[in-house]
Amino acid sequence: MTKANRPPARLSRRSFLKVTGAAGAALAFPTFIPASALGRDGRPAPSERITMGVVGWGMQAPGNTDEFMKLKDVQIVASCNLDKMHLKKSVEVINKFYKKKVVKTYHDYRKMMARHDIDTVMIAVPDHWHELVSVEAARHGKDIYGEKPLAKTIGEQQRIVQAVREHARIWQTGSWQRSSGSFHKAAEIVRNGMIGKVTRVEVGLPDGHTDFANTGKFTQITKPPGELDFDRWIGPSRMQPYIKARVHMNWRWNYNTGGGQLMDWVGHHLDIAHWGLGFDLSGPYEVEGHGQFPPPEAMWNTATQFRIEMKYPNDVRVTMAGGDDDIKHGVKWIGADGWVYVDRGKFDASNEDWMDIKELPDDEAKIKLYRSSNHQRNFIDCVKSRQPTITPADVAHHSATPGHLGYISMMVGRKLKWDVASEQILDDPTASRLMSRMFRAPYEDW
Repeated sequence: MTKANRPPARLSRRSFLKVTGAAGAALAFPTFIPASALGRDGRPAPSERITMGVVGWGMQAPGNTDEFMKLKDVQIVASCNLDKMHLKKSVEVINKFYKKKVVKTYHDYRKMMARHDIDTVMIAVPDHWHELVSVEAARHGKDIYGEKPLAKTIGEQQRIVQAVREHARIWQTGSWQRSSGSFHKAAEIVRNGMIGKVTRVEVGLPDGHTDFANTGKFTQITKPPGELDFDRWIGPSRMQPYIKARVHMNWRWNYNTGGGQLMDWVGHHLDIAHWGLGFDLSGPYEVEGHGQFPPPEAMWNTATQFRIEMKYPNDVRVTMAGGDDDIKHGVKWIGADGWVYVDRGKFDASNEDWMDIKELPDDEAKIKLYRSSNHQRNFIDCVKSRQPTITPADVAHHSATPGHLGYISMMVGRKLKWDVASEQILDDPTASRLMSRMFRAPYEDW
């Protein structure tokens, strides 16, 4: 291996931000696909396929993997998981699809990232692991499909954005609503000024907690099962006793590992609100949040109800809420000349002429928004073209940041002033400290 192709030396998390000007690793083509797959099955030859490794196998990974496997120019070749049962299931699913044994398994994602014959990775792990896995992938020259929210804290998001930029990686966030026609149409109507000057936006998110893993009765502290490396699963977060009901999929309801409904959904609906406003790389300058929380020591302790009032440039006020009857689930932009509302499977507007059209006519759409009809396809196309995806890392960062700020405001009990340019909370040292978190040893030096 030549020095030019060797991945950069390991950087500790503490020194990461000091690194500048690092070049991305060269795109490596797969070399080990069996000769029987040389394009004779209707798929491109191995030299034309994008190889992919999968990290995680819980709520999002199976669906994402299925969509990638449907793409004939993609080959899944590796799977990594800290739970042996989840790892076994991922291998069974992927090998069954390809009708051959193609998957190599990993317990340590760092070993998978070090492979030079893997071009891309799909990362679907709990929020508290997003930064470490993503930065490692970027450092090794992998293009990344990562889930939302971008990371557990604002500081961790900043490090992901920097790593993607420094290593010239292609990033796609799983904010797939941007690849849906109804959301595209709604945002494009707003961006083209067809409802007049926007003064108010309502962003409705879910509230409460949902037992996704059907483990709500397993609420007692027990010994972790042998198939799960629980110490590694907790990773950089504060060590807590093992409780089955707050691990797989339900990790999002404990603030040590997730951010509740607010952070689960901010990368969907607020992301769309920003798209329509033209605020992909902007954000609020004032944030005030109020919410209801279980006791801090509760098994599930993220906000069950919340309302966050935000002031944006151009005199736009945004309310983001979960559990408030006056804020309907979805996104509603309200302008001087009308309004537009969109949610999954729903579209409504003050102008009935917009109801049945699939997209705006060219003479009305002076501003054309990025169009994608398949989120995974868009990622792979951009891996090949080296052009930005429809939801790159910096956009995901700006979409999730107001959610983090809202949470911080609720925690400290006061309004926050936010400087978008410097990405700093102004004049509030206590709140500023909550933009990041201490990593448990030894993960602070990973």
